[in-house]
Order: sequence, then C-alpha cells, then structure tokens
Amino acid sequence: MNAAAIRGWLETRQIAVYLVVIGLGIAIGSIVPEAAEPFERAITPVLAALIYTTFLQVPLSDLRGAIGHRRFLAALLVANFIAVPLLVWALFQMAPSRPAVQLGVLLVLLTPCIDYVVVFTHMGRGNARLVLAATPMLLIVQILLLPLYLWLFLGTDTAEPLRPGPFVEAFLWLIATPLVLAWLTALWAGRHASGKRFTEAMAWGPVLLMALTLFLVIGAEVPRIGNALGDVLGVVPVYIAYVVAAPVVGWAIAHLFRLDAEAGRALVFSASTRNSLVVLPLALAAPFDGGLVAAVVVTQTLVELLAELAYIRIVPRLWTARTKSRSPTF
Repeated sequence: MNAAAIRGWLETRQIAVYLVVIGLGIAIGSIVPEAAEPFERAITPVLAALIYTTFLQVPLSDLRGAIGHRRFLAALLVANFIAVPLLVWALFQMAPSRPAVQLGVLLVLLTPCIDYVVVFTHMGRGNARLVLAATPMLLIVQILLLPLYLWLFLGTDTAEPLRPGPFVEAFLWLIATPLVLAWLTALWAGRHASGKRFTEAMAWGPVLLMALTLFLVIGAEVPRIGNALGDVLGVVPVYIAYVVAAPVVGWAIAHLFRLDAEAGRALVFSASTRNSLVVLPLALAAPFDGGLVAAVVVTQTLVELLAELAYIRIVPRLWTARTKSRSPTF
C-alpha cells in the first residue's frame, strides 16, 4: 500500500481512530497516573511534528499572498477579539464564583489557538495557509489584550503576574520551527527525488500524529482533572455552550465579511479553537491555586478535542457545494 492509499485509509477512518486513542488516554491516565509527567513532556515535540507534517501537506508557496488577505485578517480580529470576548462575557455568567475557576475559564476562552488550529483547519477543508499567516498577529494581539480582558472581567490585579514567555516559546517551537523545516523539506523535494519520496511518505503523518497527540494530552491531564473533579464539573456546561456557539459566531462574521468558503471555514476554526496548551503554564503560575486553574484549563482541552472531531465533519457543510469561492481581496 503506497503513501496515498495509507493516507486515504486513515483519513476515512480518522474519527474512529481518534475516539479509540481518547479512550486509551482516559484509561491510562486513570490507571497509571504516574505516566502523566513523561506524557506531558512529550506533548510539545509530538505536536511540533504534527504541525510539521501538516505544513508539508499545505502549499506554502503562496503564503505571501495569504499574509496580504486583509479582509480575512480583519474578520479574524473582529471574531477573536470582539465577538468572542462578548460571547465569553455572556457565558461567564454561568461559571462558578470561585476565583481560581473563573481565572481558568477566562485564560483559555479569551486566547485563540496558534498551533493545532492549523491542523484542524486543514482537516476541515479550510484555508490553513490563511490561519498560518495570521499566527504572528494572533500571538501579539492576545498577549497585549489578555491582561486587559482579565482586568475587565475580574476587576483585580490577577493580570499582573502574566508574562508573554509561554506564548512566544510556543510560537517559536510550534509554528516557526516546523514552518522552517517544512520549507527546507520543500526545497529538498524540489531538487532531489529522495526529498519528494520523503514528502509523499509523510502523507500519513497528520492523522497518526494527531492520534498520538490526543493520547498524550488526555493521558497527561486526566489525573489533574480527577484531583479537582468537583470544581471542574461546574465549568463543563460553559465549555459545551462555547463549542456550540463559537462556530455560529465565526460563520456569521465570515458571511458579514463575505469570505469565500475556505476562508470562512478557517475563520470558524479559529473562533472555535482555543489556546489551552499554551496558557497551561500561565495557569500553573497563577497567583492563587494554580493547580485548580490548570485543571479548569485542561477540562476545556478535553471538551474542545471532542468538539473538533465533530467540527471537521460539520464545518465543511456550512458552505454548500453551490457556494462559489470569491477571489480574495488583497
């Protein structure tokens, strides 16, 4: 079976594969809680490999054009930093009143994802190049606005200890490094047959590495959630409401800005996918009860990962086959 056949087989069965590894992750995390630490250390390199293999499947030659897609970038800013905070404000009224729980909810829901959102956008037939091109902007804006949002929501000095370090480190390891490696691989593939064969062999990578990422994340974080189960159960309805409402918000703004189908799907994924893995270090460093803040953040990760499995099936259907792609405005 060649690489294309393997890729096709995996992609047609990817939901079943993901559900199996999620179940295995829950089982291992519950039965062997001491595995959480090595699993957590493995998440970043595996996630970087996942993003690298995804970049190999996404044509990077027209990334410059994606950077200039002003209409999409404007819609992305409106969705993530105006519409989503308003949605979060409405849902925040449902959150338990405990400060650590509230901080965890805000940390994770107010920060748009800058890493595996590219992978899910690609799987959901969105324009992953646009999301990739927008990651530096998303990174900078969320670093600047997160302290302001926390001050507005909590009215305390909670935002003061927050530092941009985890955001910048995540960008370097999970976006910049895989992107450079993918670009070098593309050069190799363009000049040597061995490089082309390697790139074709990596076609199976995204599904298998996504499965491994899900397994590691869930196996690592289930013990943390179990230690604060009573508190985190109170935020599950908030997170479920978010994963239902956020795609609708993204879809509405995509239509407001008259985005084409692939750009619209990309916007929906960006509005719906949060920065949980990146804000986890911020949660652990919280000025009060960092363990509980982290558990609240991780709970969102589990709800979101299950939602993403539905998104990659549902989001492509938000734009029917009769929707004609418009030429992007640069």
